[in-house]
Amino acid sequence: MCQNASVARVRVDFVLFDAGGGHRAAATALELVIRQQRRPWEIRIWNLQDLLDSLDPARKLLGIRLQDLYNLLLKQNWTLGARYLLRVFHAFIRLYHAPMVRRLESHFRRERPDLVVSLIPHFNRALLEGLRRADPDIPYVTLLTDLADYPPHFWIERQAQYFICGSQRAAQQALELGHPQEAVFRVSGMVLHPRFYEETRLDRAEARRRLGLEAALPTGLLLFGGHGSRVMRRIVSDLDRSGLALQLVVICGHNRRLLDSIRRMRTRMPLLPVGFTDDVAGYMRLADFFIGKPGPGSISEALAMKLPVLVASNAWTLPHERYNAEWIREAGLGLVAPSYRRIPQAVARLLANGNLERFRARAAAIQNRAVFEVPDVLAEIARRGPAPPLAAPHRPPAGAHRPL
Repeated sequence: MCQNASVARVRVDFVLFDAGGGHRAAATALELVIRQQRRPWEIRIWNLQDLLDSLDPARKLLGIRLQDLYNLLLKQNWTLGARYLLRVFHAFIRLYHAPMVRRLESHFRRERPDLVVSLIPHFNRALLEGLRRADPDIPYVTLLTDLADYPPHFWIERQAQYFICGSQRAAQQALELGHPQEAVFRVSGMVLHPRFYEETRLDRAEARRRLGLEAALPTGLLLFGGHGSRVMRRIVSDLDRSGLALQLVVICGHNRRLLDSIRRMRTRMPLLPVGFTDDVAGYMRLADFFIGKPGPGSISEALAMKLPVLVASNAWTLPHERYNAEWIREAGLGLVAPSYRRIPQAVARLLANGNLERFRARAAAIQNRAVFEVPDVLAEIARRGPAPPLAAPHRPPAGAHRPL
């Protein structure tokens, strides 16, 4: 397969979970770009949850699929102690490892992919072992949809495979674990939908007026992923009571109850509540800044639209997203509050003393073209074949790169 990858039709499997929206969003964005580039590839996107449903411990114990349980935790903001839940989750993965590998081996023997791309954490050991039992020559790559790993056994496993990393931090983590340089590919950021790169000639003032907003008022966009979060209503209420001169676009995603609740609010400031939409980029074009959780997809989308980001980082923040807040602070791309109760103070600071313009200039300097870079990387991996063996892990100095 590897020698003929440039002429034969290549079957490329994208493996994802619908826990959160970032994994599927990255897969569908890449599928669109690959199709636009007319590559001779057959893209097959499949959900690992469907294959492993009968082994799902959450479904057995609680009657709810694991991916739906994760989305519920996000929607209700039940994320305190997520680090400890992660340890329980990993214990179940170890318990069910052997039957998962058998099922994956059977799947890969039946479907016969030419290249397997994982866009999910936690299951890369089982995925690669099942693939190797089916065919030792099929290349396997993990495309990280987070800015950094949260070791151990999150994104980066110590096994012979490829990695595509959207940050220097993630690439360095792979190298420190012993993966050779030729197995670690660095791209310029997170994979975003091509619509975030479209050139538009938008009259923002007129577009705002058409949607019932003020033409010249500073505008924030409030977004907590595809399933929203009940904390968003509190943020709207706190900003409304703050007396700040601003308005909000509030994207509630699939959370219909949240959308209805915000629509019923009587606020001093102009408010535009929105349900699930495929046009987040369009709404971001109306905004001056972003408020949300430090998820890698949302903050990368905001930065692509030159929006400074306001997030919080505390004990409720998912452990694998805490580095994102640290990166925002260090790169000067926005403000990090100690809690969402402090968002009004952060907005006041953002809008004072020319800070908004300075933060927007830093956001505009970010040049993320990952969605257009990844297909070339995948073509190179398909040409090379299986990843080279690992070296001995390089241990960083004590205290460096520890989980936050």
